[in-house]
Amino acid sequence: MFNTAYLDLPPLQSAAGTVQLPGSKSISNRVLLLAALSRGRTVIHDLLDSDDTRVMLTALEQLGCGVERGVAGVPTDVAITGLGGGVPKSPAKLFLGNAGTAMRPLTAALSVLGGDFALSGVPRMHERPIGDLVDALRQLGCQIDYTGNDGFPPLKIGTPGLKLDAPIAVRGDVSSQFLTALLLALPLVAKQDIHIDVIGELISKPYIEITLNLLTKFGINVKRDGWQRFTISQGASYQSPGEIWVEADASSASYFIALGAISTTTNSSIRIEGLSENAIQGDIRFVDAARLMGAQITSGANHLEISKGAWPLKAIDLDCNHIPDAAMTLAVMALYAEGTTTLRNIASWRVKETDRIAAMTTELRKLGATVVEAQDFISVTPPALNAWKAASIHTYDDHRIAMCFSLAAFNPASKAVRIEDPKCVAKTFPDYFETLFSVVKPSSVPVICVDGPTASGKGTLASRVAQQLGFSYLDSGALYRLTALAAKQQGISWDDEAGLAKLAAHLPVVFEGQTVLLNEDDVSELIRSEEMGMGASKVSVFPAVREALTALQHSFARLPGLVADGRDMGTVIFPTAPLKIFLTANAATRAERRYKQLISKGISAKLDSLRADLEARDLRDSSRASAPLKPAEDAVLLDNSGQTIEESVAFVSNQWQSKLGV
Repeated sequence: MFNTAYLDLPPLQSAAGTVQLPGSKSISNRVLLLAALSRGRTVIHDLLDSDDTRVMLTALEQLGCGVERGVAGVPTDVAITGLGGGVPKSPAKLFLGNAGTAMRPLTAALSVLGGDFALSGVPRMHERPIGDLVDALRQLGCQIDYTGNDGFPPLKIGTPGLKLDAPIAVRGDVSSQFLTALLLALPLVAKQDIHIDVIGELISKPYIEITLNLLTKFGINVKRDGWQRFTISQGASYQSPGEIWVEADASSASYFIALGAISTTTNSSIRIEGLSENAIQGDIRFVDAARLMGAQITSGANHLEISKGAWPLKAIDLDCNHIPDAAMTLAVMALYAEGTTTLRNIASWRVKETDRIAAMTTELRKLGATVVEAQDFISVTPPALNAWKAASIHTYDDHRIAMCFSLAAFNPASKAVRIEDPKCVAKTFPDYFETLFSVVKPSSVPVICVDGPTASGKGTLASRVAQQLGFSYLDSGALYRLTALAAKQQGISWDDEAGLAKLAAHLPVVFEGQTVLLNEDDVSELIRSEEMGMGASKVSVFPAVREALTALQHSFARLPGLVADGRDMGTVIFPTAPLKIFLTANAATRAERRYKQLISKGISAKLDSLRADLEARDLRDSSRASAPLKPAEDAVLLDNSGQTIEESVAFVSNQWQSKLGV
């Protein structure tokens, strides 16, 4: 997962390959609560590992459920030993993040069971309405108090005086989670038939279908009279099914379905494993919407395959009540359609992780689109080719906005897209960007080169910039030392050109900041020894070794980008890099830096000798025949003699942002 403040996506060109999606959030948190309320032990296979499921698991542990993670060594398998209708532990203070699929159902279940509970979340959760659910529960005699603003969490729950003789009325036109919460909670107190009446038109019906389907698996059959009355029969009792499997997340699939529709080339496709058109999740109907826009989609027993169909895509006018989360992806697909796409009946967007209608309108306009918004619909007209804009997308701590707008990187004008706060995808899909990068092909991988003389601080600067951007890092100067060390470890002579070249071509090296790993061992200090310096000098004279290491250096250029430091990165290895920095400092400053570095390691040194050595090395490096040390013609010169590392990092970051135009 990218923990950076932002993630820069270069222009993307095409996509092909296979993806395995995480489990459904909607199913995962429902199943966790159902298992917790049931009698017996339930093994849940393929559970989503995300922020929302983690807060639910933590809450269940606090309430006294048995929770066993990683059953039989499988990280996505969890076993829950339920309360079996018993009393949860109290008092308990439950922090539920921004997980509506935890806050609403737990509110209902704990309110009917009774105890001393405090439920809270992040600030945005305290802005998400829960008043209609609380009103319905108070009809039953539940004791619920608002400890902040009326109608919103946080909540204080006490012991109820239940009254079950009259039907329970709940609004259905704000969020289907209110009805789901009641359906999950009321079997716990079904001493007689319990009727739930829905007031207004029920939105997001497919999510209620998920709830009803899962209730059946745990022994509860709910009678339904249309979408207005639901009846839980007297004597209903939860029983564990023993084990249950979580489908891959259909909402997450929407991004890769869209990816296949807008980016695949002839005879290539995106294959999604773990999901078919027979899934119980309502968002699987996104497949139908994507087909209307021109995507070609086939379904197998446990997979979907998507390829490019009509191009440009076709604009649609669609009632999206049945796919409220996945419909956001259609709004970004509309950027690639001919004409205006209108998505209707999406008022529920207003009360999600953010006001999604307002957020999508704002961010789509940044890209150049013409957008009309109303209380319950949005219309999107794509920009003309010359009107596309590079944009920095604000994500509002909303995972779906981050994932949706990653698709804008396929824009035909090759404009860059910056995703702010990319780590917000952890709510449902922590590895989303890694999964995306595994199947997409960019026009080119962006590279930032930092060249300069010895002791100029290029390694520190380059590694810090890479860390800030989430880019890979390459310390090219370490590669010859690593080759010498690896050769010694494997018994290869430093005079064996063929053996060294073969070794260098597949050197198992990873740079993590300024830590250097060889075969997963930290060799940062070892390669700086005098012996490895001598070995580097010997192996570097062989043309075959230099050729192999050049190819190895090219392999470090992978999405989302690379920061490479050395002496010839911008002139020889990556001559087309969009940003080249030539870093220098006066000899006195560099000598003092090296002196402090050596002294800190307990190595004696003389400042005058160090300065003389640096000046002599500068002369050798700049006058050598092969790849002499010099700035590339288009390099930006940076003298950091009087700068802090933070100032140098900020300078490079500003140069990069200027290149992107975001």
